[in-house]
Amino acid sequence: MTEKLEACETQPVVRKKTPLQGLSDTVYGIFENKRVRFSFIVLILVLTLLLPQMSSRYTQEVLTNAWFYIVVCLGLNIIVGFAGLLSLGYAAFFAVGAYTTGILSSHYGINFWATLPFSALAAIIAGIVIGGPTLRLRSDYLAIVTLGFGEITRLVVRNLRITGGASGLIGIERPVLFGVTLYQIQHFYYMFFVLAVLAIFVSYRLYDSRLGRAWQYIREDEDAAEAMGINVVSVRLYAFIIGSVFAAIAGSVMAAKMTAISPETFAFMQSIMILLAVVLGGMGKIPGVILGALVMVLFPELSREIGPYRMLIFGVLLLFLMIYRPQGLWPDHRT
Repeated sequence: MTEKLEACETQPVVRKKTPLQGLSDTVYGIFENKRVRFSFIVLILVLTLLLPQMSSRYTQEVLTNAWFYIVVCLGLNIIVGFAGLLSLGYAAFFAVGAYTTGILSSHYGINFWATLPFSALAAIIAGIVIGGPTLRLRSDYLAIVTLGFGEITRLVVRNLRITGGASGLIGIERPVLFGVTLYQIQHFYYMFFVLAVLAIFVSYRLYDSRLGRAWQYIREDEDAAEAMGINVVSVRLYAFIIGSVFAAIAGSVMAAKMTAISPETFAFMQSIMILLAVVLGGMGKIPGVILGALVMVLFPELSREIGPYRMLIFGVLLLFLMIYRPQGLWPDHRT
């Protein structure tokens, strides 16, 4: 009997993969090849740059929205995926940037480009105000606090005169670049594309940095990270601030694109959709987050012919995915 038990202990446990997991792992293995990955990136860049010249205005609008979602999802991924903090009020930082640009532009006539540093500064202050006292909390408690912050922000901008109250702000000036006023959808398509590329670059630099490794240690075991000498609260606060700046800058550009903003744009459901894209793609994995953002934006648009059942089908597919691929479409294998 003892010999049988010893034999069982020495034999490795082989877990069977589902067909979905096997297919996805095969695809991911192909993209691990540097040549394949580089060729794919070059092809995507060329298609991305040429697409506005070959597509309709509707397609450009959808893809512009996709670039915007990639930026904000990468920002939330720093908070949720890298540092392991659950935030349910991320749309509040998007609102901070949008309203900062809107107020400075419509009330004080400040140039759009000059408002961006103020938007980033406002996001940093908001991140410190909400993160400083609360980042000692964990899991559900932190999620409730961030949820409350998001709702407080929405209610405050809804009731202040300088933010336009419930009607919001109108008359936000368009950006001017080299004497050319940016107003066409193509202009904002390329603006958000450049912003997405910068967000991807910064995310990769953070991922492989000393700070990025500290975030991962805290995410895996906070007590062990603190025992190693990592200042958990400070490192968490860095994640909160950097993620909020991503959202604020994206909000500023979106405000300039729409020339009008209202409090309902920053409702709780907006935060949930961004969080869902991060979880769907794979928390902590930058290509996975990009894929999740694209799925969240493109699937509802591509399935419009289904009519009122498209969101029901989308929900069923998400449920199926979470059962058979709970780690996301493109998970981070270091987690």
